[in-house]
Amino acid sequence: MTTSTPSTTLLLARHGQTIWHAENRYAGVSDVPLTDTGRAQAEALGRWAAAHQVDAIWTSPLSRAVITAEPACRALGLTPHREPGLRECDFGVLEGRTLAEFAAEDPVAAEAFRTDPVAHPFPAAEDPAAAADRGAAALRRIAAAHTGERVLVVAHNTLFRLVLCTLLSIPAGEYRRVFPRLRNAAISELLVRTDGSAALLSLNVPCEPDLP
Repeated sequence: MTTSTPSTTLLLARHGQTIWHAENRYAGVSDVPLTDTGRAQAEALGRWAAAHQVDAIWTSPLSRAVITAEPACRALGLTPHREPGLRECDFGVLEGRTLAEFAAEDPVAAEAFRTDPVAHPFPAAEDPAAAADRGAAALRRIAAAHTGERVLVVAHNTLFRLVLCTLLSIPAGEYRRVFPRLRNAAISELLVRTDGSAALLSLNVPCEPDLP
């Protein structure tokens, strides 16, 4: 007779749209505000949370994630936990800029990044492998604190993609190819077991059908 390994369901949600979203500017550790669309996405996430079992809410410390989680916290009467390990990667010289702008200045470095963004990060950026490790450790801590529960985790596009690669044993340098983009306020369901293994149950599911 076999018994299943205890697990936690993490409901990963990228924050709502920010003012840099339209031009695809790298926000990273820059604390940029949500747009009206981003706030509407946050409200939609709150409605989704109210209609589904959510036992706890954790967020990145950056305001765009905290604000995105507020409607869900309000709907469920939960106090959010902030986890420093969930902050977005620091993109160095690309903070506030686009990849196209960088490529115009340094096409060789930009192409190296496109080929392998972990082996060739942006100048002055955080080591992506280290960011993946800290993010994965943060999700494992959250999972361990809520065994058997369902936890909404609101954080960031690049960090989540790096962490998914780490937890699913995918080479981190493949994160842009395997996970091209996480939609704002969409849900990705991740099962994290107490033995450290993980399974991706769903990816990028809009919390409302017409959500932009």
